Amino acid sequence: SIPPLAAHIQTSRALMVISLLLGFFGIIVSVVGMKCTKVGEEDPVTKSRIAVAGGVLFVLSGLCTLAAVSLYATQVTYEFFRESTIPINARYEFGSALFIGWGAASLTVLGGSLLCCSCPTKERQGQQYYRQSQPSTAREYV
Repeated sequence: SIPPLAAHIQTSRALMVISLLLGFFGIIVSVVGMKCTKVGEEDPVTKSRIAVAGGVLFVLSGLCTLAAVSLYATQVTYEFFRESTIPINARYEFGSALFIGWGAASLTVLGGSLLCCSCPTKERQGQQYYRQSQPSTAREYV
């Protein structure tokens, strides 16, 4: 029989699955909220609010990833410095997957924050989406 996994590994696994689901739904919501897509509302303010919701999902996804990777790293650090009969060269050390996880979490939080910045303020809501026409003096006469 296979022994059950430790609690910190089960918790990290659950956080990573939650992070993947949040990221997946964040992608879908962000694509719907992009100005260049025809999906959903035609109102630009509503589209930017949808994009902000996608950004919030990305930030939550990044935080779940950060929590999972940091929880595992804490356990590795605890096991490494604990007094035991295992020789030092046989103990776990930080692997490249932890650093990739920290990098992915930070980039996901950064990307979600940038999406959250796309929310229009009250002053810009009416004037942000209209193109200004060229002045009549800029036209060339033949």
